[in-house]
Amino acid sequence: MGFSGWRANWLGRARDLGQGLSEDYFKKNNAPYLKWLLVGIAAFLLICSLIGWYWSQEPEPFSVVENARTKSGDNHSIVGVTTTTTLIRVTETLLDKRGGYLSNDIAPPGVWLDNIPSWEYGALTQARELAKAMEEAFSRSQSQSKDDADLVLAKSRLNYDHQSWLFPATESEYRDGIKHLQSYLDRLTDNDDFNAQFYSRADNLNYWLRVVETKLGSLSQRLSASVGRQQLNVDLAGDPAARQATPAPKDQEVKTSWLEIDDVFYEARGSSWALMHFLKAVEVDFADVLEKKNARVSVRQIIRELEGAQQPVRSPLILNGNGFGLWANHSLVMASYISRANAALIDLRELLAQG
Repeated sequence: MGFSGWRANWLGRARDLGQGLSEDYFKKNNAPYLKWLLVGIAAFLLICSLIGWYWSQEPEPFSVVENARTKSGDNHSIVGVTTTTTLIRVTETLLDKRGGYLSNDIAPPGVWLDNIPSWEYGALTQARELAKAMEEAFSRSQSQSKDDADLVLAKSRLNYDHQSWLFPATESEYRDGIKHLQSYLDRLTDNDDFNAQFYSRADNLNYWLRVVETKLGSLSQRLSASVGRQQLNVDLAGDPAARQATPAPKDQEVKTSWLEIDDVFYEARGSSWALMHFLKAVEVDFADVLEKKNARVSVRQIIRELEGAQQPVRSPLILNGNGFGLWANHSLVMASYISRANAALIDLRELLAQG
């Protein structure tokens, strides 16, 4: 038997087997549950897709001033209240938005989503840094001041593993952190209790902005690396005596994996969303400092750039076209906003550092 005959023989057997299975399972109704199983799977996938789409909508911005009035009433004008209530609101948003907190989901459709979990991580990173700054700088009059117990615990809870789903779950730890922030806020607004303070000083603000600067710089580099580029090693530039632990190539390609491009994009969206609100709160609580340094316009420029990074994404996919190619590159557009915000932030820090 030649190859053509062998092939025709096996194709005939496969066809007969398929017809037999079709007749046995569908025409003769020996296994009607298979029909319903397939229908059930299709319905399940459709429902999960619709729920996933609904859960993937990013939270809307909110007014930090109105939020402070809602959470503290007549005490909203006390220094530190707007920043504290904004941090509480951002953390609450992570837990109470559509679908709740998704980064630690182990069941569909949450486990299939990656954009919103990346958004959550970006916002969480900024919340952690602000909580750290409040504990280490904003609540201290000097370097050897006593720790605020609630802020220490709040910082610890917000730094808990963001993907833990059991013993304890991430949500329970973050809600515990919110309780400690609320306790600090209650003491801050209690005129009869002087053991909670918030110091609005230029050096305190500069302490937090220095960390924010590094975070924005890292995001900008990761977004720009979506198309890949050759980069010279400048790690030791400017210091002839500098050394590093392990050698690195003088010229290397820096490129974000195509599997991570949308994750980095949405992490930047979440980070800029949270930072936008924190800077609006800082503009209120550090108003006198910014006015004295003539730096209020610098804060507003940073906020404007971050607001630009929140424009709606019209494309169903995060495209990664070439920088000057036919298709858009959403990462480079986002990098442009983040880079401009970071440049304005560097200028702001220089203003604050001046005498």
